[in-house]
Amino acid sequence: MPLTPPLTPLTRDRLRQLLSRHAQPRLGGLRRVVATVLVLLAVVAWVRPPPRAAGEPTVPLLVAARDLAPGSTLRAADLRIVRAPESLLPDSALTAADQASGRVLAGAASRGEPLTSTRLVGRENTRLTTGDPSAVGVPVRLADPEVAALLTPGARIDVVTASPGTGSPGVVLAAGATVVTVRETSDEPGRLVVIAVPPDTATRLASVSLGQPVAVTLR
Repeated sequence: MPLTPPLTPLTRDRLRQLLSRHAQPRLGGLRRVVATVLVLLAVVAWVRPPPRAAGEPTVPLLVAARDLAPGSTLRAADLRIVRAPESLLPDSALTAADQASGRVLAGAASRGEPLTSTRLVGRENTRLTTGDPSAVGVPVRLADPEVAALLTPGARIDVVTASPGTGSPGVVLAAGATVVTVRETSDEPGRLVVIAVPPDTATRLASVSLGQPVAVTLR
């Protein structure tokens, strides 16, 4: 039986070129499919939230039931209890409505935002706002109520006596004070500004502001 003659080098080169032409479109299509799958997996991993650890306990968490303005006095309708993983709770998180009901919110809070004890006007908030553990809050009304609209929690101000029409210079009552919050009141016109000052300044500021109007300068 005659043997098949071996392929010549020229024939082998042509055969290799022919096979490579047919393989390249298939290889390119496979690469496109793999790339598409990888993109889809990346999108799913980005959109899907990380799974909660199996069996991780949930605990009550107090959140804002609606958008709240700075200086709001919190009522039952402003508050809502949700369940959240224990590991996600802030250190000063509140877990019951009676912990915040009737308290004043220092800064704004959006609907669903967790409420903490440091967000409420009081010693903890004053300490964090000023960085001074001994600072105390003093509520004052300004001679010009419109100026209160320019103040925000954390703003640094100087408080001075105001004597409109007298031409006498004002006396500095508190230098470098920090605004804790600004709130509306229903019993008197204008806004009430709560200011954090050192204890030795607080008594004088409180007594003077009761007897005469005060003004502020922004730093």
